[in-house]
Amino acid sequence: MLRTAPGTSASAPGGDREQASSAPARREWRVRCGDVVNRDRSLTVFVDRNRVVLVGPPGETAVLTAGQLGQLRTALREAAEQAER
Repeated sequence: MLRTAPGTSASAPGGDREQASSAPARREWRVRCGDVVNRDRSLTVFVDRNRVVLVGPPGETAVLTAGQLGQLRTALREAAEQAER
């Protein structure tokens, strides 16, 4: 599941994209994952000026399913496009 910061909109892979070009660009994506002992964690991707920042669970290892990996790939692609603007 892609989750975003308040005031932003989410688009899951294959889902609807933002239609209005005047809508504010999303700046943060959250991708649920687990750790090595199956606790719920998340990875956060955000854009800082022209850089993409990936934040993992502090002191943890992020374990992703195939679906979660697809969501991370989408978030990184969208963040990279955003950073290039």
